[in-house]
Amino acid sequence: MARFEAEGLNHGSSGNISVRAGSRTLITPAGARAANLTPERIVALDIEGALCDGGADVPSTEWRIHTEIYRARPEVMAVVHSHADNCVALSCHHRPLPPFHYMIAGFGGDEVPCARYQPLGSDALAFAVTEALGARYKACLMASHGMVAVGTSLSQASDLTVKLEMLARQYLLARQAGEPVLLSEDELREVHRRYGYYGHSRMPR
Repeated sequence: MARFEAEGLNHGSSGNISVRAGSRTLITPAGARAANLTPERIVALDIEGALCDGGADVPSTEWRIHTEIYRARPEVMAVVHSHADNCVALSCHHRPLPPFHYMIAGFGGDEVPCARYQPLGSDALAFAVTEALGARYKACLMASHGMVAVGTSLSQASDLTVKLEMLARQYLLARQAGEPVLLSEDELREVHRRYGYYGHSRMPR
């Protein structure tokens, strides 16, 4: 939470973070912010959202988004939901973030999808986000709301949150000069191929 507030990715008590811990979900409590969050305040839930331990805090309003993602995606170990400014601004158009930049491919597909609008804290919103992520996407926008990123670790989910906010900002800047040129299917296919070598000592020529 402190990192996100310091980098302007969250404001006040908006947004929430969770990690999978065996059969439980450990999630930030409702109203949490960096200044008042302690390890003792983290809330433990089972996959149905029932409290696992006693405590004074209640889970984030959006707890169902987290448990539904964990239910649908066994490889996901952490979920970040943020109200980062540029992601929120872009989400208000109710459209995916298109492939204006090759780094879009790092989120699992040829765009970053946008989950359809549903009321905050509702089961319908949790289902919409899980549907938008599908089996392969690592992040999505949430129409007129914000964004969600998932990862095999909290570090990965956090890094993807930062990356998506950066790309959303760059796309909005590019739009000020006109409609950006989007990468073609062939160009994206090559980007995905090269991402397969990402982190290796040599990239294909």
